[in-house]
Amino acid sequence: MANAITAGELVELGQALLRPTALIEAGVIAGCLLLAYAALRLLRGGVPPPDSPARVWYGHRIIDGLLFPLLALVLALLARWALRGYIPIAVFKLVIPILVSLAAIRLTGRVLRSAFPNSGFMRTFERSLSWIAWLAVAMWITGLLPLIMQELDDITWKVGATRISVANVIQGVVTAVVVLMAALWVSAGLEAQLLKGATDNLSIRKMAANTLRALLLFVGLLFALEAAGIDLTALGVLGGALGVGIGFGLQKLAANYISGFVILAERSMRIGDVVKVDGFEGRITDISTRYTVIRAFNGREAIVPNEMMITQRVENSSLADPRVLMTGTVQVAYGSDLDALMPRLVAAMVQVPRVLAEPAPAVQLSAFAADGLELTLAYWIADPHNGQGNVRSGVNLAVLRTLDAAGVEIPYPQRVLRQAGGAPPAAPAPPAAGG
Repeated sequence: MANAITAGELVELGQALLRPTALIEAGVIAGCLLLAYAALRLLRGGVPPPDSPARVWYGHRIIDGLLFPLLALVLALLARWALRGYIPIAVFKLVIPILVSLAAIRLTGRVLRSAFPNSGFMRTFERSLSWIAWLAVAMWITGLLPLIMQELDDITWKVGATRISVANVIQGVVTAVVVLMAALWVSAGLEAQLLKGATDNLSIRKMAANTLRALLLFVGLLFALEAAGIDLTALGVLGGALGVGIGFGLQKLAANYISGFVILAERSMRIGDVVKVDGFEGRITDISTRYTVIRAFNGREAIVPNEMMITQRVENSSLADPRVLMTGTVQVAYGSDLDALMPRLVAAMVQVPRVLAEPAPAVQLSAFAADGLELTLAYWIADPHNGQGNVRSGVNLAVLRTLDAAGVEIPYPQRVLRQAGGAPPAAPAPPAAGG
């Protein structure tokens, strides 16, 4: 960006804006904007999907993306360079700072919306940055910004052996915002590339994406502190204090983060596995660095700290084999022909959807119960995440229909009562004839 305009130059700028040559500049700038729009229209081609990473560059209507003000700024700089020496430059002195501010606003807004799509706080933060950027442009054009920054540079204090001024803090904040936005943008793009097409190695890729984002944000923070004039050797003291804090108050939080990396690295649990922990059973839908999200088959979700997933017993139905054995029992009356009945029950269970034919279902005589013969039904399914109650109900209905078709009775409980200390009660007399 060019140097700020002084008071005398501001007066000359106002006079230059009233000259006929200002219309030529306005026409050239309008041509730069139209050329930038047409070039991006041809470059983008079809409309990208809403969740595409390209929306940071193009936006939804080209003009609300980052690439439009950047390309327009480059064309405007080239046009100003071409016109210098032929006509006095006036309109370009206003338009170029505006395009720079617009590019910064587009970068901040698009990156924040991509990284935090559902955050209301980030939308408020984005609007606040937009107002600050436009105010800075206005003060730059009028020449107030350099004067204010010069005065703020005189307000200083010392942190150890380092001299820090208000102007240094403001420059550090601006640098931090720019660097952190770039870090979020790059990490979001790399994360999308890492997770694209991931199937069985989704957990490893997610761990790599989280590590990469944390590393980029840390590097961005170091750049921001350096821009603010803070001696980075002081971070050694901060690191020691942070270690003490982790050792005392933050050990649980640190344990959860370390456990999360262990889970993702060992791949003992992966997204999509059916697990049971602390009496809660469901399918893993997300593994972050601090917690694991488990969704039960009835729709409820549990957020389980990663430390619990490491230190407690976890039943993983999908670790080595996703197939799950399900069992049920049924009683039939004594005297039933089990040799003919059991193959028919097996054939009926195979016909139920989601019941595997291999391993084949089985029917076993498990007990001689008080009221009848107890049969145990065993069958396998390969998709327990789709629910187990519906399969169990289907098997029970198929067994019931088979028993009804074979004329096999499901016995009712039978009890014999004996009266102590007396003769058994006499049978009731038959009714009199004609009664």
